[in-house]
Amino acid sequence: MEAKKPKVLVGMSGGVDSSLSAALLLEQGFEVIGGFMKNWSGSTKVCEGTEEFKECDWRDERRDAMRVAAQLGIPLLTFDFENAYRANVVDYMVAEYEAGRTPNPDVMCNKFMKFDLFVKEADKLGCEYVATGHYARQENGKLLAGSDPNKDQSYFLCQMPREVLPRVLFPVGGMLKPDVRREAEERGLVVADKPDSQGVCFIGEINMTAFLQERIPKKPGKIVTTDGVIVGDHDGIAFYTIGQREGLKIGGLATPYYVVAKNAERNELVVSSNFHEELYKDELEVADMNWLVDPKEGEFTARIRYRQPLETCQLTMNGDTLHIKFKTPQRAVTPGQFIVFYDGEIVLGGGVIV
Repeated sequence: MEAKKPKVLVGMSGGVDSSLSAALLLEQGFEVIGGFMKNWSGSTKVCEGTEEFKECDWRDERRDAMRVAAQLGIPLLTFDFENAYRANVVDYMVAEYEAGRTPNPDVMCNKFMKFDLFVKEADKLGCEYVATGHYARQENGKLLAGSDPNKDQSYFLCQMPREVLPRVLFPVGGMLKPDVRREAEERGLVVADKPDSQGVCFIGEINMTAFLQERIPKKPGKIVTTDGVIVGDHDGIAFYTIGQREGLKIGGLATPYYVVAKNAERNELVVSSNFHEELYKDELEVADMNWLVDPKEGEFTARIRYRQPLETCQLTMNGDTLHIKFKTPQRAVTPGQFIVFYDGEIVLGGGVIV
């Protein structure tokens, strides 16, 4: 009697990474079901100050996923998560900006969509596993960085539920991106040369200021230096982030200015040169910590934004928060962003910078 094949629900976005993931799992002997998540539709403004809109291309993405599924001879199901996505990702993102913080919607998309709602759909289908095209690895219930240092996406997975991890497969996580494209080409997958998606998870490439200004009222105020000198005007501190230079509209000055702080009480955007001490911090507090291993204290490495090189720091429990002290001061520590901790290649977890 033939052994029963393990069943896996693969998140297929229409891109090359998830498409090859489905193909590899099929070759490895899994019973594969493709799942397309419809999380966003409608249109967004191309840029601020215009009425030109760009339509969301979810239909094109689903069409590509359907073409790959047909090539592989597997079913493709569509899950409409749009209401949940608006509530848990878009509304969260807007509320965080409005509060003067800088959120990371991709992290929350993984937490609530891919590794919660999608896993629940897998349960309904009787699937033992779920799989995605992320560049990360899972070994013995632990999350590891992806093998390709240029594509490692483990940072964005820091808030996924720990209990789900043992069921998650990352078929391309141990591969380099050029090898992914080559193997997709060898299999004749129709998306082998498709460009990588950019921008916000499922929304795509957008002008963030224009996107926010459709949802947050403008609240003009002054741009001031750390010495209190007025150098310009802003539309609302919600539309700016720590470390930002572009979009300040204060050109013509001898020194390029960067955002170093937001003074909500005075509705002021505080700027300085790139070398001002206000732009660098060696200590911070972390809330909403999600541990993917048992909680730890001691010396580890961390990054405070995607693609930042890992930096050595000391973790100390501080009641409901974590206190972090870096060996080297970090540029543009940004409240609302996530900090993710590593022990070698193992992801310990991540939380929100406060």
